Amino acid sequence: MQSVPEEWREGRDEGGGGDGKMGEMLVKRKGDSEGSEEMRKNGGEEESLMMELTRLVQKMVKESSWWERRGIDCSILAAAFLCLPPAFLLLGSSHVMWFSAGVLLMGVAHAVLTVKGTHLASHGALSESQAWAKFWAVFFIEICGSFSARAGIQGHIKMHHAHTNVIGLGDSSVWKVPFLPRTVYLFIAPLAVPIITPLVALAHLKGHSLAHIVRTIMMVTLGLYSQYWLLIHVSGFLSPLSALLCMLVCRAMFSVPYIHVNIFQHIGLHMFSPTRRPKRIYQMTHGVLNLPRNFLLDWTFGHSLINCHVEHHLFPFLSDHMCLKVKPVVSKYLTEKKLPYQQDSYLSRLNLFFHKYQELMVFAPPITELVGVQ
Repeated sequence: MQSVPEEWREGRDEGGGGDGKMGEMLVKRKGDSEGSEEMRKNGGEEESLMMELTRLVQKMVKESSWWERRGIDCSILAAAFLCLPPAFLLLGSSHVMWFSAGVLLMGVAHAVLTVKGTHLASHGALSESQAWAKFWAVFFIEICGSFSARAGIQGHIKMHHAHTNVIGLGDSSVWKVPFLPRTVYLFIAPLAVPIITPLVALAHLKGHSLAHIVRTIMMVTLGLYSQYWLLIHVSGFLSPLSALLCMLVCRAMFSVPYIHVNIFQHIGLHMFSPTRRPKRIYQMTHGVLNLPRNFLLDWTFGHSLINCHVEHHLFPFLSDHMCLKVKPVVSKYLTEKKLPYQQDSYLSRLNLFFHKYQELMVFAPPITELVGVQ
């Protein structure tokens, strides 16, 4: 719990539009003491909801072993690394079946390291030590993920999580490419993610110190070149082009569901104004959606990105397994308090986005006013 922000440890709300200036403005709009009293009462009730849920989750975390808190997810990442040597050896086979097995194994391992690993590392969920947390962030995000650790943490933690579904801040607009047709965007363009990612990382280096720029470029280059070198010298690829093509295929294997997951769980849900957004518990329960359990995506992307996304946004410091462990408590609590606990299937969301692509991905979504909880 050392890496847990103070606001979450104490169960306080953050980033909402609750008790400060917005509350004063609404009280003045009421124009009487009854309105002021009602505002204080509602605000206290809303805050107590998050505090009560936080205490329930903290209790489960404290009662859990290190194996549950971090060990299971660290073991999955370690297993992904152990899959790499046989994958490189299988890629050197002249037999189509063994070569295909090598491509599949390499693709799965890459997805685990670059999606699950980078996500957990960005949240500091792999270690209680701040120094090790920074090390793993650089290792997974820059070496494995070919992206800038600082830019990744800034965009994901400080923008997306702090301002979930707030228009212009954390509204997932980074995933929108409105000039692309829906079929191209949903099924073809994601295959270019391995090429686009390091280029975007370079663009994010503008304005940073020379030491940071050099480190990021060196780490990204190390990750890309090491895979290329191993394909040439271990797998026995005869030409640079064939090795690069194999790298692209393995790295793009899960790009389509990766893009889908990033848009399915936020876009199309409630969106909020920067000046009139609800308290944290309302913001997250109205603006986040869980997908159902999926064996492949659960273990490659992690529970917090698939079937425990609501839990993850309420308690982003938890590891994937701990999100899964607290899921029954969170879902039961939200249901009892008559708060939304949104879930939908992968195919249902895909169908929605395919038929409402213009409305959801091209035009700006309308702002939701949650009357009574602002």
